[in-house]
Amino acid sequence: MNNSTSNPPPSAPLLLGADGWCAGARRYDSPYFDARPAGAGISLLVVHNISLPAGRFGGPHVSDLFSGRLDYNADPSLAGLRGLRVSSHFFIRRDGRLVQYVSCNDKAWHAGVSMFHGRERCNEFSIGVELEGTDDLPFEPAQYATLAALTLALQERYPLRDVQGHEHIAPGRKTDPGPCFSWEKYIVSWMHLLNKKASGADALVCANRELRFPVGLPESQ
Repeated sequence: MNNSTSNPPPSAPLLLGADGWCAGARRYDSPYFDARPAGAGISLLVVHNISLPAGRFGGPHVSDLFSGRLDYNADPSLAGLRGLRVSSHFFIRRDGRLVQYVSCNDKAWHAGVSMFHGRERCNEFSIGVELEGTDDLPFEPAQYATLAALTLALQERYPLRDVQGHEHIAPGRKTDPGPCFSWEKYIVSWMHLLNKKASGADALVCANRELRFPVGLPESQ
């Protein structure tokens, strides 16, 4: 286990290694993962939001939840999470700093009961990214910037084809990232970084432009 105490700044380069770990992210290992099924592929990126306690930012509780160390007595609202075993590949804090809990080569437990394009069990073929936030508060520019940079880094390692919100793959059960998440801001940030790669990387850029977002929907709907 490598729970690094170093905390790279948001501007640190994001590079995915062959082992599925991201240089530029703080590593905080979770026990809540398993191997992906053989041949499952990694084609979907799922965007979530989370805060613990709800609406409070900057504390250790999200990382503690994902690593099985949550102190359920730290706040009355945490008691209902007792026994919950969940994780995400990544967590983006309000200031844009990135934390990673599970190798992208493995299956994190973030999507739950879910379906995308008729395919169930989205955990098997997706990467999960949690944004520190709530459904009813705007996200920070630094979070959009990190999410865009992470998306591009993931594309350089995996054959991503689609990005969806948790609400899109689990409608009626989940509502995140919520109406305050701006898909437009995310896509503009991503396109800006993608265009910067245009010189000397035409093939990569052309392939990456095929990434599909839930566009044409109001905010995250």
